[in-house]
Amino acid sequence: MKIKSKSDLAARRRIGAAKITPGTPRIAVGLATCGAAVGGDRIYERLHEIIQTGNLDILLTKVGCIGYCKEEPLVNITIPGKPLVILHRVNEADADTIIRAVLAGDVLDDKALCRIPAWDHVTGHTQQYGTGFDRIPLYADVPFFRHQKKVILRNAGLINPEDIDEYIAVGGYQAAFQALTGMTPEAVIDEVEKSGLRGRGGAGFPTGLKWRITRDAQADKKYIICNADEGDPGAYMNRNEMESDPHMLIEGMIIGAYAMGVDEGLIYIRAEYPLAIQRLKHAIREAREAGLLGKNIFGTTFCFDIEIAIGAGAFVCGESTALVASIEGKTGRPHPRPPRLTDIGGGLWGKPTDLNNVETWCNVPVIIKNGSGWYAQIGAHGNTGTKVFSLVGKVDRVGLVEVPLGTSLSTIVFDIGNGGAAQKKVKAVQTGGPSGGCIPVRLFDTPMDYESLNNAGSIMGSGGIVVMDEETNMVDIARYFINFATGESCGKCVPCREGLKHTLLLLNKILAGKGTKADLETLAILVDTIQATSLCGLGQTAPNPVLTTLAYFRDEYDALVRS
Repeated sequence: MKIKSKSDLAARRRIGAAKITPGTPRIAVGLATCGAAVGGDRIYERLHEIIQTGNLDILLTKVGCIGYCKEEPLVNITIPGKPLVILHRVNEADADTIIRAVLAGDVLDDKALCRIPAWDHVTGHTQQYGTGFDRIPLYADVPFFRHQKKVILRNAGLINPEDIDEYIAVGGYQAAFQALTGMTPEAVIDEVEKSGLRGRGGAGFPTGLKWRITRDAQADKKYIICNADEGDPGAYMNRNEMESDPHMLIEGMIIGAYAMGVDEGLIYIRAEYPLAIQRLKHAIREAREAGLLGKNIFGTTFCFDIEIAIGAGAFVCGESTALVASIEGKTGRPHPRPPRLTDIGGGLWGKPTDLNNVETWCNVPVIIKNGSGWYAQIGAHGNTGTKVFSLVGKVDRVGLVEVPLGTSLSTIVFDIGNGGAAQKKVKAVQTGGPSGGCIPVRLFDTPMDYESLNNAGSIMGSGGIVVMDEETNMVDIARYFINFATGESCGKCVPCREGLKHTLLLLNKILAGKGTKADLETLAILVDTIQATSLCGLGQTAPNPVLTTLAYFRDEYDALVRS
């Protein structure tokens, strides 16, 4: 059924709500990449076999990842009249017991992680449950979730990412309908500007301003691009957002295209994300079939469609001009700016182009639906909204964390992450991937916002947080990231190509016990020069791991060198 009116959208919402809260028990297995990697596929297959063999009246489906990756595999249980319960650390052998408990109207106590009492945004009212499930902790009482605020990840792990009706059931495409049928393009841009949304892919450029520049560009053709080339080691926020809630991204791009006067969009995604690619392609097909992509969306004159471009995994193609070159079939190398992507001659095929990353686009529907005032109250002044971080490394609770911008590193690492793995002491974190810096534990009061991280010598980047403990050699960490950046440099400019290579040689020499104090002085001068003279963001930020470890962990360098 094509969705052309508010009543059409309401009809699809009722269909989706019946799938999420059916009249029969519903079992949903977490099958994002993390869930599948630890046996979620086998659990799903075993549950399917039992249900089919017994001809049981149970709905079996799949969902994405709720973010608590340490506790995977996760399985959701919804029994009519009972709260949704999330089971954790499920294995294939638990399938029979799970089915027996569900048929008896119960769940396994020893596997119950938490309960979510009501789906107000699905049913439109608060469900009243009996007291039988009070023994299971509430979602908000689980330490990993207690300090989080789910905006981008609000549906992740709870809806089927391969069913457009379930996305509509939780409010999906209402913002797009509101924008296209009730707002002018100018009004949409105004709302995004007033929200304070900044780009979630790196430097934090104001999103609304970028949209306005693109809209004002005088050209016969314009493009929008989603940068899904998430290449930082340890970062997987965007992957999960696409695997768990792909229609959220599509809706954000529809709204942005309308605001900027664009009829064609592209999602540039790395080939290493096969499940995300599969689910995005499926979601795009669903959106086209529903009339949400293509011609005359919602019965208006607005036409827009999305294609997918698959990259080969070059880290440098996360840089905007290199990304565009890659889409055009050229070698992925940055070019000097101006012209900017939003200028004639600077964007895709020489046309003005707006580029935002996955998470930036995903913020757009909630801003339009809830209003800029609502959004601007989240986070800190100049850093509004939430940010999704991947919390990985030597930390106890590994997973995806969504918190208001301005939340301290201490809250993320200790309150949410529970400190070091195996009760080891945390020593530092690396934020922002290979281009970020190492922040020592004594600075963990640092708010996670763009300016504070820059002042500490690091960057926000796409949102990776790698935790290091007391056993970590910080000089070796610097070498690891420099080695990565050296291998990923496109080789176009001398400071990055040659400078990083010689930085790596010096670090290897120091770690081998052959370095001198003179080598440390040379290292400091070298990384300063690379930062100041490189062409693009890769070379300009690649020295950060060395700069910050020299600043905060100089004693570890001094202990390795000869006088």
